[in-house]
Amino acid sequence: MSLQFYDENIPCLAACPVHTNAGAYVAAIADGDDLSAYLTARLPNPFASVCGRVCAAPCEDACRRGEIDQPIAIRALKRFVTEKYGVEAGGDEWKKVAAPTIDDRPQSIGVVGGGPAGMACAHDLRRLGYKVTVYEATGQLGGMMKLGIPEYRLDRDLLTAELNSIVELGVEVHLDTKLGTDVTFTELRRRHDALFLAIGASLGRGLDIEGHQADGVLKAIEFLINVNQGFEVEVGDKVIVIGGGDVAMDAARTALRRDDYQAARIVDKQQATERSLQEALDAARSAARSGATDVTVIALESEEEMPASPFELEEAQHEAIDFVHRRGPARILVENGSVVGLETIGVRSVFDENGRFSPDFDPDDLRTFEADTVILAVGQAVDIAVLGGTEVELSPRGTIGVADDLATSLDGVWAGGDAAHGPRTLIEAIADGRRVASAMHERFTGERPQDRKGQMVELAQFHRFDDTYDRWERLDIPTMATDRRVGLAEVELGFSEQQARCEAARCLRCFANIQLDVNKCVLCALCADVCPLDLIDLVPAEEVGGAVGHTALTLNEQACIRCGLCIERCPPKALSMGVWTGVGVPEPVLAGIGGPSI
Repeated sequence: MSLQFYDENIPCLAACPVHTNAGAYVAAIADGDDLSAYLTARLPNPFASVCGRVCAAPCEDACRRGEIDQPIAIRALKRFVTEKYGVEAGGDEWKKVAAPTIDDRPQSIGVVGGGPAGMACAHDLRRLGYKVTVYEATGQLGGMMKLGIPEYRLDRDLLTAELNSIVELGVEVHLDTKLGTDVTFTELRRRHDALFLAIGASLGRGLDIEGHQADGVLKAIEFLINVNQGFEVEVGDKVIVIGGGDVAMDAARTALRRDDYQAARIVDKQQATERSLQEALDAARSAARSGATDVTVIALESEEEMPASPFELEEAQHEAIDFVHRRGPARILVENGSVVGLETIGVRSVFDENGRFSPDFDPDDLRTFEADTVILAVGQAVDIAVLGGTEVELSPRGTIGVADDLATSLDGVWAGGDAAHGPRTLIEAIADGRRVASAMHERFTGERPQDRKGQMVELAQFHRFDDTYDRWERLDIPTMATDRRVGLAEVELGFSEQQARCEAARCLRCFANIQLDVNKCVLCALCADVCPLDLIDLVPAEEVGGAVGHTALTLNEQACIRCGLCIERCPPKALSMGVWTGVGVPEPVLAGIGGPSI
C-alpha cells in the first residue's frame, strides 16, 4: 500500500492546500489537549490565527461527518485554540513548531509582495536559514488580508501580530517599494539569488456596458482597498453590487458600514496614535449613520449556484442586504454624468450542459433598479506592467505563467498566489508561498524540507463513540446580534470552551487507521462478524489484484467509524489501531499519541 494513501484517507487533510491535519487537532480539542491542537494547527500554517477567522475552509467541504449530517466546524475550532495559544494570546507557543534554524545560509531571496503568499514564503525560508527581503508596494504588510478583507471579519491587531511574528524571525522588509516604480525587476534579479513574485491581483475588472464610466461606478476590490486604507468613499443611500462571490459579499457589507469606517478615521486624526478597536467602536456608535441604507446584490446565479460561501451569504442576509438572483447587468443608467440606476436582463441559465460558465440571457426580460452607486465585483486582474516588459511568459488568463513547482520561464524566478492563478482563496495563497519556499530550498540544496518523516504510531487505547454519535448536530458558530453590529468589531465571536468540546466530539477521527498484520491473521472472519456496519469482507485475492487461490481481507475505510470492535474481537491480535504521522503532526504532539486516548 502506498503511504500516500494514509494522508489521502483523511479527507480534511487532503482538501487543505497546506495539509493541516484538522482531524488531529479537532480530536485533541475534544480530549481537552488544546496546546497539542494549537501546535498541530500552526505547524503547516504561519497564518493559523487569521485562518481561524476568514479561511474558506475547504476542509469542511470534504469532512466525512458531512455525509452523516453536517461537517465539523473546523475553522471555528481552530479559532478556539489560537485564542488560547496564538499570537492574539500574546504568547510564543508557535515557536515550538516554527523556530528558525540555527545556521544561516548564504543565499539571499527577494520576495515581491507582502501578502499571504509572500509572507508565507518568507516565513518558511527564514525557518530554513535563508536571508529574506520582502518588498511591499504599500505602507503596510498584509496585502489583501489587510486591504481586501473588511475589519469586521478580521481584527487588524490580530493580523498585525501574525505578520510581526514572521518579521521577528529575521525577515527584512522594505515598505512603500513598488516594483516598476521604486525598484525594477532587473535590479532585484541582480540583488538576489532567487525571486518570488507574489504581487497579487489588485486591479478590479470592469464591465464594457453602457454607462460604465459614469461617476458612481466602482470596482469592488478597489472600493475595499480604499475603505480599508482609510480613504473616504461616498456611496450614497442606494448601492447595487454586481456579483455573487465572497468579494461581492464583502463589498455589500462594507457599504453598509461606510460611516463606521469614517468614524474610525476621525479617531486616527484626533489621537495621532494607533487607534484601538474600542476607540473606533466608541466613535462609530456616536456617529450619525447616514450611509448606505439600501444595499442590493444582483447575481447571475440562483441562490444555490452562488459561489460565495454559505456563511457569508447568511451573514449578509442577517444584515438586511437584499438579493436579486438570475439577473445580469444590461446598462448603467446615467443622468448628468452620475449613476441613477441599473437596467438588468433576465438569466435563463448560468451553466451549459457540461457545467461550464455560459450564461443564457432573455432579452425580453428587462428590469430597472434605482442606485446611487454600482459596485462591480466581477473579477480581478494582475498588474503585469510592473515587470517592465520583461520576457516572462504569461498564461492565457493574463497571469504570470508558472510550472508545477511555480517556477516561471525565467531562471531563478518563481510566482504564486493571485499573480499566477488569478483571485483564489487565502489558504491557497499561503500554500503557494510554502510550495515556492520548498522549491527554492530544493534548488539550492537538492533536498525538500519535510515537517517530519512519516511513521505509523500504534494507539495503546482508542476513542470509542457513544451509541448516539450520529445524532449530535453541528453547533452554530456564535455571532454578534444583528442589532449590535455597529462599528468595526468582528461579527463572528467564536466558540466557548464547552461549545468547542461538544463540536469537536463530533469528529469521526478519520486519521486513525485499522492495521492488519498478515503474518498473524488466520482468516477466522470474526472481525467481519462483529463489525456493526458490515464493512469487513473476506474475498478472493484476485478480486483486489492479489494472487489466485489466496484470500484478502477488505475494509471500507470511507464508512469505518473506528469503533475498534474488530480489534477487540481478533483472537490472534492481528488487528490494531494506528495513526500515520506523515503529514501535519508536530514533534511535541507525538508524545501524546499512543497514550490514554486520541
